[in-house]
Amino acid sequence: MATSVWRRLVACFSSLKFYLTVLCLVATVFVLLQICSFQITQHSLSLPPALLTYLKHQPEQQSENKTAYLVEKLRESVTFLPLKDIRFSNKPLEGHTWFMSSLFDNQTKGEAQYQDFPSDSSKGRLLCLKGVDEHDGSWNYYALAWPEALPTNAILQKGLTFVSYNQYDYGNLWHGLTAAFPFVSWSLRNQCEKPQKWVLYHKGELRYWMGNWLSEILTATYGQEPEIIHFVDVNKPVCFEKAVVMRHNEGGMSRERRLEVFDHLRCKARNYCNISSPETSNPRIGMTLLMRTGARSFKNESAVINVFKRECERVEGCVLSVSYSNNLTFCEQVDLMKKTDVLVSPHGAQLTNLFLMDRNSSVMEFFPKGWLKLAGVGQLVYKWGANWSGMRHEGAWHDPFGETCKFPDTDKRCMSLVYKNAMIGYNETYFGEWARLVLSKVPEHNKGNGSLDVCPQC
Repeated sequence: MATSVWRRLVACFSSLKFYLTVLCLVATVFVLLQICSFQITQHSLSLPPALLTYLKHQPEQQSENKTAYLVEKLRESVTFLPLKDIRFSNKPLEGHTWFMSSLFDNQTKGEAQYQDFPSDSSKGRLLCLKGVDEHDGSWNYYALAWPEALPTNAILQKGLTFVSYNQYDYGNLWHGLTAAFPFVSWSLRNQCEKPQKWVLYHKGELRYWMGNWLSEILTATYGQEPEIIHFVDVNKPVCFEKAVVMRHNEGGMSRERRLEVFDHLRCKARNYCNISSPETSNPRIGMTLLMRTGARSFKNESAVINVFKRECERVEGCVLSVSYSNNLTFCEQVDLMKKTDVLVSPHGAQLTNLFLMDRNSSVMEFFPKGWLKLAGVGQLVYKWGANWSGMRHEGAWHDPFGETCKFPDTDKRCMSLVYKNAMIGYNETYFGEWARLVLSKVPEHNKGNGSLDVCPQC
């Protein structure tokens, strides 16, 4: 039994020796490999240069490839939507409107509603526009894109661009002015920043021109002619380094802010036309009949002129002028309004000039038959304009006589078929008494009219 135990001990020690030997060999091999690796690292020039370069830049290239991949995916994800969303055609001017309907406006207290890009609300993305359609706004498009991932074939427009939406047009003085008005307000709030370009839309349809009067007032305001972008390739979007969008005209602006902007426009126009206050100590009251030809003109102009001439002659210092706005240049209109204390005119775009008078000047407005019942709020725009610009709207005369409509006089078809472009009669007694009353209040109103000859700095 002792012999058996001894044999087992010998076998155990022999096995332990074997295991120790194997462990020593493994440790030796590991140490040799570490030494070899260290030597290779210390003498890396022994490896082929091309292989070394590949190994060195492999992680960096993987990172760059991943970034490029993500940028390309962002570029592909840019989605263009129709500028005119026909789902809201029954309420095109409400809320977000049917123009760029997926976006909501920003608004500073007392200011017009607006959108600006890039901004926090756009998450730093730029506004991009494409399409060339001048007849259907649903075929023109908009999208937002990050500056690093603009759409394929996109053109980047540098500087500030004003993007205007107008439900009406840019040829009519009033509609054009109310579309441009909020941009001037925005500039005044932003160190008088000037636009490099303009984009004009009417119901989402592109427009490439504006009326001469509007172009002149903007040139006077910004010191440069408005330059309108022309879109020529439907497959080449234009993205804007900086853009401001207005789609509510002057909506949301306080009266105080409107007064400030109209003061600025008036002052800029007078400076642009080199018109200054006359140096005279003699009291002067300027009464101007700003006439129309054709639609909404007076049927008997000479009779109307004689009434106001007679009343003007009864007032010391009163000077009567009779002019037609379509025969006057922009600066001639500015000069005429500077000399006007009482503006007498039929309802029409020429009355837009009323803000160019000194503050507290008076406006007398005339309408054809039918307007009072059927014209709606549109007949009030110059009353509003007078109030917003610091003038006194002295009321309106609606002709009770005129052409008869074949439909009931409450039928809206009568407005478009008969009354809208009808001519205006006159009432000698009423016109005379009205003119006498308005002229009697001019000296009191003209005290400290508050108009500026030196435009305020931004």
